Amino acid sequence: MKASKLIFSSVLALLIFSCSYDSESDLIEVTNETGQINNPDNNGSGITVNYINNIKSIMQSSCIGCHSSPPVNGAPFALINFSQVSQQSGSILNVMRSQSGSAGAMPPSGRLPQATIDLVQEWINNGKPEN
Repeated sequence: MKASKLIFSSVLALLIFSCSYDSESDLIEVTNETGQINNPDNNGSGITVNYINNIKSIMQSSCIGCHSSPPVNGAPFALINFSQVSQQSGSILNVMRSQSGSAGAMPPSGRLPQATIDLVQEWINNGKPEN
């Protein structure tokens, strides 16, 4: 009886884990109604990423705890408005890409999801529009 439970558990675990694969290389490209691939700079949605609608909420939820005005907990600068975030965008992106646990990784609570980091990169690539 124990052997059959062990075999069943092993097969079940194998089935569950075989269905989870985190590769972006097998994603299907989304096309618009004319059959053309959507512009990747617009995140496939046709909407340009901007500070007011996209980046501000990331800064408020992940950065302002330390990067307030005045900065606390050893943060070197404030990130509370468009001008400050725009000026520091390159360094923000670099520390967001750092692995959790490494020196200078931000936020201290853990690395942000790759989709969030990609959104910040897209905003920078688009010229850092405010709105």
